[in-house]
Amino acid sequence: MLTMILPALVLSAAQATPAVVPPPAAPRAGPVRPMMAPPPPPPPLPVPQLADTRPYVALVTDAGTITVRIESKRAPVTAANFLRYVDAKRMDGFKFYRSTKSWGPANQLIQAGNRGDARRNFPPIAHEPTKATGLTNCKGALSMARLNPGDATSDFFLLLSDIKGFDSDAPGGDGAGFAVFGEIVGGADIAEQIFNAPISPTAGEGVMVGQMLEPQVTIKTARRVPAPANAPKGCVVKAG
Repeated sequence: MLTMILPALVLSAAQATPAVVPPPAAPRAGPVRPMMAPPPPPPPLPVPQLADTRPYVALVTDAGTITVRIESKRAPVTAANFLRYVDAKRMDGFKFYRSTKSWGPANQLIQAGNRGDARRNFPPIAHEPTKATGLTNCKGALSMARLNPGDATSDFFLLLSDIKGFDSDAPGGDGAGFAVFGEIVGGADIAEQIFNAPISPTAGEGVMVGQMLEPQVTIKTARRVPAPANAPKGCVVKAG
């Protein structure tokens, strides 16, 4: 009887004593990672540069090459007329025939045009005053020659000084002025050379006497060319 009671007491005691559960082990400390700085912001995107779509023309002369930029958007009528002569190759053989050295340092220009068969001229074009185009007759300007507004055909000026009196809004002017449609971007030294070329003492009529080149300088070819690298900004577009 005692033998049967002892196993029962042992079993009862075992059931009454709670099991001891060891505490969870503390996590092992790893190496301390340094704080990472945030990445720098990306650089700003470059501002896209609009391509220069203005036409450029190389005038290959006896004296050298003069390159001009044509303001085809600001002076579309005058520019289209000039390019029509270029594209039809009618400007080949035109002459630089006039230099205004006799007008003094404030009014320097050379003039070119058709000095042969007048049938090579296209019809006259409408006048585009500078107050409408936003252009100005500054040094280097390419301007249309005329007698009266609306009768311009093939003749043009290259200015070698500022001639603000040619602008349509010049004080004391005729209100029409001379139409600017481009400017020299290369070969300004060639234009100066033509300006300083010999003058006939007798050729010409009226104000042209003492301004006629002798010999005249021939434009051998006039062709469109790509925009030259680092073409200057120029001055014919009025600031503001």
